[in-house]
Amino acid sequence: MEKQPITVRVASWSALNPGRAIAAWFAFVALCLAVGIAVGTNNAVAEDYRVGESGRAEAIATEAGLERKPTEQIMFSARSGPLDEAKARAAAQDLGGRMRALPEVLEVDEPVLSESGRMLMVEVTMKGPRREALKHVDPLREQTAAVQKANPDLVVEETGDASVSKGLNKQRGDDLAQTEMITFPITLLTLLVVFGSLVMVGVPLLLAVSSIAAAVGLSMVVSHLIPDAGVGMNVILLIGMAVGVDYTLFYLKREREERDKAAGGLSPEALVGIAAATAGRAIVVSGLAVIVSSATLFLATDIIFSSLATATILVVFVAMVSSVTVLPGLLVRIGRRADRRAARAAERGKPPRRRHPERTGRIFTALLNPARKRPAATLVLSALVMVGLALPALGMELRVLNKDTHSRAIPEMQTYDKLNDAFPDRRSEHRVVVRAEGDRRGEVATALDALARRAMDDPMFSRNPPAVRTSEDGRVSVMTLAVPHRLSSPEATGSLEHLRRDYLPATLGKVPGAQYGVDGPVAVDVDYLAHQDDKLPVVVGFLLLLTFLMTVVVFGSVVIGLVGVLLNLLSVAAAFGLLVVFFQWGLASTLFGFDESATSAIGSRVPLFLFVILFGLSMDYQVFVVSRIKEAAMNGMPTRQAVLDGIEKSAKVVTSAAVVMVTVFASFMFVHLAEMKQIGFSLAVAVVLDAFVIRVMILPSALILLGDLSWWPSKKTRRAQTAAVSGTGGGGPATTVAPAARFRWPPARERAPDRIRGWSVASSWVPGGPRRALQRGPGRWLIASRTSARSSWLSERPAAANRSG
Repeated sequence: MEKQPITVRVASWSALNPGRAIAAWFAFVALCLAVGIAVGTNNAVAEDYRVGESGRAEAIATEAGLERKPTEQIMFSARSGPLDEAKARAAAQDLGGRMRALPEVLEVDEPVLSESGRMLMVEVTMKGPRREALKHVDPLREQTAAVQKANPDLVVEETGDASVSKGLNKQRGDDLAQTEMITFPITLLTLLVVFGSLVMVGVPLLLAVSSIAAAVGLSMVVSHLIPDAGVGMNVILLIGMAVGVDYTLFYLKREREERDKAAGGLSPEALVGIAAATAGRAIVVSGLAVIVSSATLFLATDIIFSSLATATILVVFVAMVSSVTVLPGLLVRIGRRADRRAARAAERGKPPRRRHPERTGRIFTALLNPARKRPAATLVLSALVMVGLALPALGMELRVLNKDTHSRAIPEMQTYDKLNDAFPDRRSEHRVVVRAEGDRRGEVATALDALARRAMDDPMFSRNPPAVRTSEDGRVSVMTLAVPHRLSSPEATGSLEHLRRDYLPATLGKVPGAQYGVDGPVAVDVDYLAHQDDKLPVVVGFLLLLTFLMTVVVFGSVVIGLVGVLLNLLSVAAAFGLLVVFFQWGLASTLFGFDESATSAIGSRVPLFLFVILFGLSMDYQVFVVSRIKEAAMNGMPTRQAVLDGIEKSAKVVTSAAVVMVTVFASFMFVHLAEMKQIGFSLAVAVVLDAFVIRVMILPSALILLGDLSWWPSKKTRRAQTAAVSGTGGGGPATTVAPAARFRWPPARERAPDRIRGWSVASSWVPGGPRRALQRGPGRWLIASRTSARSSWLSERPAAANRSG
């Protein structure tokens, strides 16, 4: 006996044991959260972020105990008028005493007055690694607040990496709450329009939220294998809400479609079986496609991309599992309740409510008409439009989004700007790290002196003498060169290039056996971008290959695989082009009022992450739409008609899914983090283009023009079409069996006659084909078994029969 697909087997158990399935799912969610909270999150440490020359230099300095320590800067300025220096210094002395008494503080520097005389600054160095300073900065901030309270005539402000991170985390939490306020109501309204029932609306939202909760717990556990870089929560919410609702929507719409066709002639279990065999399979394939696509981010060998990939994989996997496990049980419970209501209404003599099959909307029909009537012209014009949208992507400029792009609504960032204005030499710095044998100590010192003179004569560097620190054994030295330019400015990048290309080879390069390199915020950004550029071809190459192979395996067609890859590339390229127009050319600032710091360049991580995620999400629509097309073709329809039939049947669910996804993604445009703005915008635009241009105009046009070649080299579809045309004896048309009819329901096992929801069943019952092919008379169905060697009629029931037993 043929083994059932896993989606049908799992759905069958869930449908026959709905109470257990629902309880097991929510127990799983609770367990994930409980275990996650118990083990906590393992955050990435400094070593996890190191790449390139700056990473090697930092490692050398750390081994010698000369690593960069976390520092906080506290500024004293007058609330109005000129600064009272004596009063400011007294407050600074009070602050210094308070700070030195804290166990988190390593040292406190003497106060420094700005050149303008309007600001006094005290720098406090903290203990421990920089990445962990966020956990220990609160006591310092409390002392700053206490000094401010004691000196109301002064403005006492604190900034620093840890303080800024604290402010960013608070802002991020507020932003996420805001996105939830936007996405939930719109998603609720969209689903209400689609289903017209609050009960059915609650199912997708319930599963999406529970999937997100489970993924959050799992991410905490997995962080002990792959450290979390602090971006996982954003991605889980961004992707989880979108795919969680969409996957459930696909399943619900197929069950509703089959319910309408049956007109009361099938039990809830049978309807779930058909949905599991069709939409359930498409959901699993789509989910696996997103997972495989996301996994290619691990090839970037970058902790941030690894965290992004982990979060995406976890939330997509959980959402996929929820759709094919607990959802069937929920639908059976809802279906049984509807049957009981219908039975009670029938007993009172009330006629059953008839639902009309859903029709393709006018807008969707209008969009599909060009592909139906003039496929060649539609294909060419649509492709040209997409290529035109993609052209600006050729001028994309990438940069690492750092403090220069953070929202100035964060108080600590406002203080950071004041610090840079008052002490321009502190805007950035380069740390030259050199390691040599102990007997080369003198030569290293001489080379560093020569390097300092060159730097002081260069306007790209500060004219102040650089500081030099040397390890106790004399083998490692670190020189800090101040740069009076903003972190992301061309001048700061140019100074690094001069240093690495000209000054270091001419000085430290002359010391035999010396190892040297440049670390610092500018060097880290430059090396990070170079590292991404090196890994980009590997990630993209594997992504294209895996996407193509998955499509070929799923649909058995090389042509469909090539078409899918090309269309995904077109969709991604168009989204990139619009990203450049809005966020690099500044149109987003004009239209939406975004801060110019977020629209001057594209975040370095944005394109690669988008490329991978968009490829995966595009497979959602590709798999769902092409599955309906192939299903129609396997039922004997000519390819042209199968294409149009599949597009039309998937029209409303694709539209609804697109609205939900666009709502979720677009809401992230209004958070403060520049990268999330750009990611949210690109995902929203790509979904719109994919749903309304790629899948409605370009895909059907291409498949109509390709005709039967679309299924090459598979011959199954052509054989099914040939059989439908030739008939099966008797001169009549062939009785075609939908793909769902190859699956059995309930679970595939021979058993004695039994009653399931009022229907007599023997052996294994096949949904789909018999229901469609064997209707006899108005409202009456003949149910047959096609899994056994004989095709025996088992029962004949009126479609409106009472099935509440």
